[in-house]
Amino acid sequence: MSRLTLVLLALLTCAPVIAEQPIAIAIHGGAGVIARQEMTPDREAQYRASLEAARDAGFAVLERGGTSLDAVTTAVRMLEDDPLFNAGRGAVLTHEGAVELDASIMDGRDLRAGAVAGVRRVKNPIDLARLVMERSPHVFLAGSGAEEFALEQGLTLVPNSYFRTPPRERQLEKAIQEERRKGAPAPGSGTVGAVALDRDGNLAAATSTGGMTNKRHGRVGDSPIIGAGTYASNASCAVSATGHGEFFIRLGVARDICALVEYRRMPLEAAVREVIHGKLAALGGDGGVIALDRDGHIVADFNSNGMFRAWRDATGRKHVAIYRDR
Repeated sequence: MSRLTLVLLALLTCAPVIAEQPIAIAIHGGAGVIARQEMTPDREAQYRASLEAARDAGFAVLERGGTSLDAVTTAVRMLEDDPLFNAGRGAVLTHEGAVELDASIMDGRDLRAGAVAGVRRVKNPIDLARLVMERSPHVFLAGSGAEEFALEQGLTLVPNSYFRTPPRERQLEKAIQEERRKGAPAPGSGTVGAVALDRDGNLAAATSTGGMTNKRHGRVGDSPIIGAGTYASNASCAVSATGHGEFFIRLGVARDICALVEYRRMPLEAAVREVIHGKLAALGGDGGVIALDRDGHIVADFNSNGMFRAWRDATGRKHVAIYRDR
């Protein structure tokens, strides 16, 4: 064997192995989880199947080399179409019995973002939020202005009755009765969301909701507010939140978590714990987040009785859960 061959073999043996960029996705279906005593085995199986289906659809986008934006849009759109969750069809009702929808999306690569609030006829608000980001000079459109833009962009509009379901009607009746009895609105919320990391190392986050049961007409929570319910930056992490939106707005929960990671170099899990179990709990707020960093670390944490959630990464690990222990 020649000296040149030996040198080449030595160089090849010592050559560094370049690790493949990890891909990952996490989704949530809201922190407004059904109480254990009311969760039948059949109903739990339905929730788990829906979470797995949305998670796997988003992950399939990443496996094909698609972007994190496409992955979170795909996953959230599926959850909007599923009447089990409080977004799109099956969203909760306002005091007057209407459905008003909010959504937002953010690209961690360049901090572009889009959001809509108070839309009543847009079948998939997450698609409209993305179009606001990609085809308008704005970040946030609301109400009739958002729906005019949806018409211009050729999105599917449906009657408001499309979103209403009998379970949500019964939920509203119960909430109104509670309000009359206690003299204060009964809490009731839920949201869907997704965070993803693609093969190019780009993060994205998306969130969509119907808001709170029995909410006042025009009320807007944290879900469409960039920095409160949604945030993504390649410099830190991607976050989608769910819970009592007023508290998430006051704390700027999603951005706060990302700032702790970026500026204080905190591990993602520690940053989420400090905000959710520290700051949010101290203020009296309840809920949780899903979060994902550029190394593919996934965190799904909450201070409520549960949170519908699922995640999957390139190592083959899969997870779906509702309560703390399952």
